Amino acid sequence: MLTLKILFWSTLLIVFYTYLGYGILLYIIIRLKRLLAGTPRKAAQPDDTQLPSITLLICAYNEQDVVAEKMANTLAIDYPRDKFRIMWVTDGSTDNTNELLKAYPEVDVVFSPERRGKSAALKHGLQELRTRYVAFTDANTMINPGAMREIARLFMSDPTVGCVSGEKRVAARREGEMAAEGEGLYWRYESTLKRWDSELYSAMGAAGELYAMDPTLIREVPDTALLDDFMMSMYVVQDGKRIAYTPDAYAQEYGSANIFEESKRKRRIAAGGLQSIWWLRSLLNPLRHPLVSFQYISHRVLRWSITPIAMIILLIVNTLLSLRHAGTFFDIMLALQILFYVAAFFGWLLARYGVKNKLLYTAYYFVFMNLNVFRGMSYLCTHNNSGTWEKAKRS
Repeated sequence: MLTLKILFWSTLLIVFYTYLGYGILLYIIIRLKRLLAGTPRKAAQPDDTQLPSITLLICAYNEQDVVAEKMANTLAIDYPRDKFRIMWVTDGSTDNTNELLKAYPEVDVVFSPERRGKSAALKHGLQELRTRYVAFTDANTMINPGAMREIARLFMSDPTVGCVSGEKRVAARREGEMAAEGEGLYWRYESTLKRWDSELYSAMGAAGELYAMDPTLIREVPDTALLDDFMMSMYVVQDGKRIAYTPDAYAQEYGSANIFEESKRKRRIAAGGLQSIWWLRSLLNPLRHPLVSFQYISHRVLRWSITPIAMIILLIVNTLLSLRHAGTFFDIMLALQILFYVAAFFGWLLARYGVKNKLLYTAYYFVFMNLNVFRGMSYLCTHNNSGTWEKAKRS
């Protein structure tokens, strides 16, 4: 009985800390830091003569449907034209992406006829880089006009910054698109944690929708990497620099077309996360990286590895304790767990029939995310030699 109770409290603490406790603790630490050191002041925006040169690098695979929209968005970016370069790296594209890009003489196209994955495509594009900084974005994400100026400001105002992560915003094309709305809710919470992480010391990784780096700090990422953006940005942290996070530079994209397409993304993230934990294992050592280790384990490692397993153990152990009449508290906790999973089931059921219930769907999306960690584990075991991935269709 004692062993079961220890397991119960251990797994409950892990689950609570991963999804709520770390956010609460981070908020408290940030408030204390502001009381002691004051709220950080935002540096002034440099004028055009001071701005550094920057390349916007867009990796693409068969993106003919978004070329016109993406180029209209890119050409609307507010940055001095003599300091702004646009590069498309088309990795094995077999559609009309390259032909459509010929209509834009200001674009440098770097083409590889063989599809080798995004990591290999990035390496190819970086070989052609000629600017002080490089910003990365996806073909299907739209950037706000002031994004490049904000990124440049952060680099220029703080020499400890080696990478700048923009904010990802997810929109539903039509009201009631459950996959997109669930993804958007998740990213709003995730963005808050990233902002607090950055204020404490450093954001724990950048999302590929929009991030920028000092090219001199870029290290080679394995071609089999599924989360190349995360790996590239965390190498910067591993080398002693910071990832600054800003909501004033953001990329917006539509959510996945449906929950099946969203599952592709979650599996990739889970599989790539497990890869990253191994490749970045030195960051797990609190003796070498005390603050980074705390942030990295709390924000990333737990949710990609231990916590989904802890959720299953928690339910099993709680059931055994209740069957052994361990006490009213354990009966109540089991009832709450069952109620949560029943809510998730009905959230899934209603979503299948297009019925919108945010409370039930939130429960389902939470379970869905954790289930895809196991699917990511399975994918990694069977496809460990390839960095390519079937992209998810957007709504």
